[in-house]
Amino acid sequence: MSTVEIRYDFVYLFDCQDGNPNGDPDADNSPRFDPETFQGLVSDVCLKRKIRDYVAVAKSGQTGYEIFVQSGHSLESKQKQPYEHLSIAPKSTNAKDIEKAREWMCQNFFDVRAFGAVMSTTDFNCGQVRGPVQLTFARSIDRIFTTEHGITRVAYTKEEKKASTTATTEMGRKHTVAYGLYRAHGFINPVFAKQTGFSEDDLELLWKALENMFDLDHSAARGLMAARGLYVFKHRSALGEAPAHKLFESVSVRLKDGVVSPRSFQDYIVSEPDPASLPQGVEPLTPFAVLA
Repeated sequence: MSTVEIRYDFVYLFDCQDGNPNGDPDADNSPRFDPETFQGLVSDVCLKRKIRDYVAVAKSGQTGYEIFVQSGHSLESKQKQPYEHLSIAPKSTNAKDIEKAREWMCQNFFDVRAFGAVMSTTDFNCGQVRGPVQLTFARSIDRIFTTEHGITRVAYTKEEKKASTTATTEMGRKHTVAYGLYRAHGFINPVFAKQTGFSEDDLELLWKALENMFDLDHSAARGLMAARGLYVFKHRSALGEAPAHKLFESVSVRLKDGVVSPRSFQDYIVSEPDPASLPQGVEPLTPFAVLA
């Protein structure tokens, strides 16, 4: 498999209806937002988690597609694997041993190969990897309004509570966003791809994950989330032919006239650039993928 040799930049659109796309643990798990503009936020960590989960299912059991950052597993247990396979003694400080372990991790773990990882904090030092795939926080196009809902259930948490109260239900809370259309930006750096072995097949899997990952992540808490657009700019060279922010500006999203409170993707107009108007040496990953 050949590694990615040219630069890519992309705009990613997704939305959330009647759900919580990314709760903030420092704010009672209410949806993240910018306190000045009240635009909604979804962290890059949240998006990477969904990509990891998609790859784990899509490539389950296939060599080279294990997931390093995975729920229910310690990082140390994953870093221990190359030491066992390569017969390296724990706590090794030999630079060649650490480099061998680092290469093994890149070969066997998709998320290390794609996003990078810090793997130098246990007795099984696998070095550090800077990944070629980077994502920004996603920000909603317009301000969001979060609502806190009271909810009840008829079952008690503990048996002793049944005998100590006359109440028939327990109370809880739930936070939702009525609607938000979010926009994130991403970058594929071929210099780092060469260092980690991030391949063309890996890149194709990434595009599929961005298109389909919300369908594997449905829950009542998240409401209805869906990918709405993936606009990929393909450069001719590793360094690229145009600044990423200029390319991103060519994809505009705005509310339709007369819409005050958006409640669906159909309330927006997305304008993509004419391929002929792009800088020389830049072209869309044919075609621009409108996922709506």
